[in-house]
Amino acid sequence: MKIAIIGLGLMGGSIALGLRRSSFGSKFIGIDQSSINAQDALDLKIVDSITTIDKIPEVDIIILATPIDTIKSMLPKILDQITNKTYVIDLGSTKRRCCKAVINHPKRKQYIATHPMAGTENSGPKAAFAELFLNKVAVICDQELSDPKGVELIKKLYASLWMRTIEMSSEEHDRHIAYVSHLSHVTSFALGNTVLNIEKNEKNIFDMASTGFASTVRLAKSSPEMWAPIFEHNKDNVLFALDAYIKNLEYIKNMLSQNQFDKIKNYMSETNDIRRILNGINNIK
Repeated sequence: MKIAIIGLGLMGGSIALGLRRSSFGSKFIGIDQSSINAQDALDLKIVDSITTIDKIPEVDIIILATPIDTIKSMLPKILDQITNKTYVIDLGSTKRRCCKAVINHPKRKQYIATHPMAGTENSGPKAAFAELFLNKVAVICDQELSDPKGVELIKKLYASLWMRTIEMSSEEHDRHIAYVSHLSHVTSFALGNTVLNIEKNEKNIFDMASTGFASTVRLAKSSPEMWAPIFEHNKDNVLFALDAYIKNLEYIKNMLSQNQFDKIKNYMSETNDIRRILNGINNIK
């Protein structure tokens, strides 16, 4: 199985390392616009060789692991140049615009829209590790538009990474992901910015920041180059999620200003139900 990976950062590098460890792929070819990333990927044995986007040899699978705006513009061009023996997947965090971009492409069936739900706040090939996808979920979108043989192959790819796959439409995916992923990144950036603006003494942040603050603001260390296009592509759903979140913040603020502390306690007790849901997820894993 020959696999080409476009984008050799955290996601692309980790999927290469994971597939190499599971022996799903026999040869890995890398493409990255950064010569430093490309060399790091070679040095770290993430890929076996480096090529350019216009010189990709015939492979079984091409994986697009670049920022989402690049995926959208690149996807039609990649489909233009592949033979009927190659399948293309992307790892993007939004799906609707990418799927729409190739809806009428003659090779649409060779594209399988996927989103492996994994990641860290770090970036680049040096941040990649084989266990990134372990026990995580991969979403396959609009699979009825893809070749069934290709879908089954990609499900095997994710299974080799010890991932569970689920299916949904691209629109449904983007709506749900706004709440469970994109909103948490927006709020983390906002929290980090709030603290930086209010607490001017960096030593106080360093000395007094607890593990709770560190874990809550962790996502604010994520790559702006990756996340700004995600917010753009999923703008309407993120705005809807933000409206709901802001209403909750205003509700808490009003309870505090009116000294309704018993009401706050009840609010927090009700919200504790998220523990049951998350424990259920962990039990599935």
